[in-house]
Amino acid sequence: MRLRQITLRHFRNVADATVEFAGRQSFLLGPNAQGKTNLLEAVGFLTALRSFRTSDVRLLVARGQPAASLAFVLEHERQGETKVRIILRPEGRELLCDGEKITRVADYLGRFPTVVFSAQDLQLLRGAPALRRRWLDLTLAATDSGYLASLQAFVRAVAARNALLKSGRAAVGELDAFEAALAPAAADLVRRRVAGVAALAVPCGAAYGRVGGGEETAELTYRPDWAETDSEAWRRRLGEGRARDLAFRATMTGPHRDDLELRIGGGVARDFASEGQQRSAVLALRLAQAVWFRERSGVAPIILADDVLGELDPGRRARFWSALPKESQVIATGTQLPGAGGGGDGVRWQVLTVRAGGFSLGEVAG
Repeated sequence: MRLRQITLRHFRNVADATVEFAGRQSFLLGPNAQGKTNLLEAVGFLTALRSFRTSDVRLLVARGQPAASLAFVLEHERQGETKVRIILRPEGRELLCDGEKITRVADYLGRFPTVVFSAQDLQLLRGAPALRRRWLDLTLAATDSGYLASLQAFVRAVAARNALLKSGRAAVGELDAFEAALAPAAADLVRRRVAGVAALAVPCGAAYGRVGGGEETAELTYRPDWAETDSEAWRRRLGEGRARDLAFRATMTGPHRDDLELRIGGGVARDFASEGQQRSAVLALRLAQAVWFRERSGVAPIILADDVLGELDPGRRARFWSALPKESQVIATGTQLPGAGGGGDGVRWQVLTVRAGGFSLGEVAG
């Protein structure tokens, strides 16, 4: 897939801009706080209609404006030339694909994959389990409508059960009803996560070997709260845990308490890996995500790299660029051109200078 043109109106600090992309690799160059990441954020909306920076749509619409508009022209492996338009309003969003309005997210997910490499990705390793679950959910749901359906059913059921527990008036019959919906969704999520993480672990380990230089191995593993895939077993477990859940006024077991673990050279990366190893590990996670999207959708994802290499040594930086899938379009940002710090990657870039929400074509670099 290739993004040929994007038009933004009233999106963050971009009042009105159209950017044309040429070739496979484009670099957004400029000082901080000028709008480089805003453009990547807009492109990232193609995948799941959400920002990789915030869940509050109000922050995306320029101050004083009723809505923001994002329009894309794409060359697609399966659909040919495709036009996508997304309108963001504080109260919701509107999506059109080739002029046709799409109302069900499930009908859209997976069609236009992007993978975002961000400096915030270190939190996938260092942060709370909820961040890793969110990454896993977005990865699996983007190409599996069954996973999305089970995730939505589970989230609704556990929220309703928790509300009942917090009310202090939880009747047995009511709990039975919520658990009847919660149990099969939980069992299906665990089953799909087991298979998904096992599949992701292979390209993750291979990508770490390429970026890290092959000196250590990386292992991605799934740490479920309970590794059961039978819905009746889940119903029994939820019933047995009611006294504890009533005491805590929350559902204390389930896929909403799962985690992922990355190990480098046999040790838990979060606790024992060096800074360079940790940064290489999260790059490997994203590279694995790109492989996953390509294999399951048949569409080469657009790679969005948001100033992610500043803390890497020149060797890891060069190996990262060489590890990116050759069939993918790459849009990257930075305050210096790639290789300016000694990376020596040798690639050629279409350079777009960014200043105050405006984009102008610069010289080809590389």
